[in-house]
Amino acid sequence: MDAATDRRVTMKQLLAFFIPLGLSSSLVTISHVIINSTLARSTDPETIIASYSIGLSMLGIIERPAILLRQTCSALVRDKISFRAMSGLSGYMILAMFVCGLILSYTSVGEWIFLYGFGVKQELLQRILDVYRILMFVAVFSAIRCLYHGIIISNMRTKWLTIGMLVRLAVMYGLSVYYIQADRVDSGVVGAIIFLAGMIVEALVSYLEGRKVAKSLPEKLQDHPVERKSHIFQFYRPLLLSSLLVILVGPFINAMLGKTSNFELAVASFAIAASLTQLVNSFFSYMHMIVINFYKKDPSFVLRFAILFGTIPAILIGLLGYTPAGPWFMSQIMGVNERLMHESLYALRIFMLLSFIYPWVDFCNGVVLMRGQTKIMLFSMSANIAVTLVTLIACIMTVPHWNGMVGSLAQSLGLAAELGVLLTVLRLTAKSEARNMTSVS
Repeated sequence: MDAATDRRVTMKQLLAFFIPLGLSSSLVTISHVIINSTLARSTDPETIIASYSIGLSMLGIIERPAILLRQTCSALVRDKISFRAMSGLSGYMILAMFVCGLILSYTSVGEWIFLYGFGVKQELLQRILDVYRILMFVAVFSAIRCLYHGIIISNMRTKWLTIGMLVRLAVMYGLSVYYIQADRVDSGVVGAIIFLAGMIVEALVSYLEGRKVAKSLPEKLQDHPVERKSHIFQFYRPLLLSSLLVILVGPFINAMLGKTSNFELAVASFAIAASLTQLVNSFFSYMHMIVINFYKKDPSFVLRFAILFGTIPAILIGLLGYTPAGPWFMSQIMGVNERLMHESLYALRIFMLLSFIYPWVDFCNGVVLMRGQTKIMLFSMSANIAVTLVTLIACIMTVPHWNGMVGSLAQSLGLAAELGVLLTVLRLTAKSEARNMTSVS
């Protein structure tokens, strides 16, 4: 058997790698359904769910560095030396997130951010702080989970991500049943406890499996350049900065939706359309991992795989937006009234563009991660934010009656700009590398 045949990648390999990743990502949405359905059984569901949701929003910001450990570890760790360096950087990030959590939970900084940054009422502040004082620990265990996810993924044992998520859901559901039957759903803290318990067991599963994988790695892989934390941080820092830019997109859109013809209808319809789009896209959110782990072996086959599966999200959104499946799901499953349903469908149809682009942005980001050119993501995300903001302003000035469609169009065009920058820069760097190789030869 020749070397070319050894390097071939089969559809079976890609599906065995990709499907467990997609399932674990999709199952995340179920964990939030469990919590929200539990809190909805309380005597004051609006207040309790609001306190939990705002605390969860803050967690989403603080947890962002933890999520990036997964891609970083998968891209850079190949031996025990690089894993020790990765673990050292992860320890610093865990400490930083924990300190931020303490500051937000127990100082006036957190109170100021919740009151003026999130615009919460004074009477809701203490409830939110109580929730976040538990959720802050979620970020710690999420970082541990993502560190070991990275090494599990790069060693092709992705089924353990699905197993960990299933165990997490089982624990969360069991706690949910307990609180409901004991009639103890009396605050958003219940949701925080359920979430933390689920994250702890998922982190434990990832740690147990990841530790076995780490022990099987060679001490030092020949020609692997990653040896120190500084090597890891050069790759990780641009990812972290670009992720901080991502955080700005949501507030931009929500603020501008407040200037549409009908604020409540705009926000609600955009939220429903965005949640359905996220539900569909989440299964395909690991395309970058396919690229990181298989592209060098067989680039043409990986590209064909992306073409085949990258069209599925847009097709599914199209089915929801243009067939009776969408109205049925919104009315029967989500309980949306007719007026809101129609506005949500309009926004969802525009999100077809985003769902078509999303897998290719993820694919290009995979190439960026594989090459270690993470600084490119700062430029691409900056373009995303700039186009999103310009589109929002233009729509508010010209078509404010579009309501939720303003948000979906802005987010879709922003992602298109991000893809444009990624394709342009990757093409230019590829030509530069080709000229360098030609001059050397």
